[in-house]
Amino acid sequence: MLTRLRLSRFRCYGSLDWEIPAEGAVLVGGNAQGKTSLLEAICLALTLHSPRATRLDRLARHGEDSFGISLEAHDATRRLVWARGQRLSLRLDGADCADYAAFLSDSPPVTWLGNSDIMLVRGAAEERRKYLNFLGTQWHPGYRSALQAYNKALKSRNALLRHPRRNPAALRSYAEVLAQHGSVLMALRERLLQLLLPHISHNHRRISGGTEPVGLAYLPSARENLLDAINAATEADERAGCTTVGPHRDDFLLEIDRAAAAEYASEGQQRTLATAMQMAQSDLLQAETGLAPILLIDDIFGELDTARRQALLALLPESSQVFITTTSADWVKSAPLPLRRVEGHCIAGE
Repeated sequence: MLTRLRLSRFRCYGSLDWEIPAEGAVLVGGNAQGKTSLLEAICLALTLHSPRATRLDRLARHGEDSFGISLEAHDATRRLVWARGQRLSLRLDGADCADYAAFLSDSPPVTWLGNSDIMLVRGAAEERRKYLNFLGTQWHPGYRSALQAYNKALKSRNALLRHPRRNPAALRSYAEVLAQHGSVLMALRERLLQLLLPHISHNHRRISGGTEPVGLAYLPSARENLLDAINAATEADERAGCTTVGPHRDDFLLEIDRAAAAEYASEGQQRTLATAMQMAQSDLLQAETGLAPILLIDDIFGELDTARRQALLALLPESSQVFITTTSADWVKSAPLPLRRVEGHCIAGE
């Protein structure tokens, strides 16, 4: 259970010291008041991932060159400090952490739901890869290490492909590293999607009230031996200046009633499916880790009709600490939410 959040120069906050309610909280207020930033800080401290930014410097308060986050729980205190030009500082219970794995050890799983989730269904493949990576790195210890090693080799090979004097032996060497870690990543992704489908189907039925079957199919960019596929694409890669085959080009197909959801589902159906996918993360992580997930729900209830809203609220695990942001308090008044309601600009921040 999370008990205290302290921020320094993070997003809109100069400083913040928030004693987190044990039951969770509904954060109510207008736009640009720091509600989502609180959820983002919690997510970053527990997963080292921001759902809104790909670069850490974008998280610092405007004009600042550093930020800090301290998140206390009943069993651990995590502190991270970012400063421009320096390595990210990570401390767990006052001790320096040598790597991400040490910092994230025994961290509770996290599920994020937001307005942009609909892009999981109708957006580009990159959105679905982000979904797999966010879930996969929390689900299996080998996923993060394979992903990090693969991305490091991918960056190096792409740089070599753009070099005017490419070294064929070096390209083959990087291809072997990509294939080694990429094959692990592909196998884990295929297994992860297999585990997810029953949870997605269950949640989709609960939220939609319908009986349409949901389908999920992994679409790897290379169906044959990955090393052979990368080597076969070398000439195309040299022309493109980047690696064109591998898990960084993977996708998966979503179907409702045996039709591609991106093409044939209505916006309401797409949004319902995306919400079911995010709640499936929570179900799977709890089943696989035995830990109650932290649910971070960013202003999605205004996009749902009353029936779907009530169905989603009924799906929230009783054992989870839940944090919800909303700009409208109208639906909160009639909802059976055992959460603390918090209002005000940037909570207690400066």
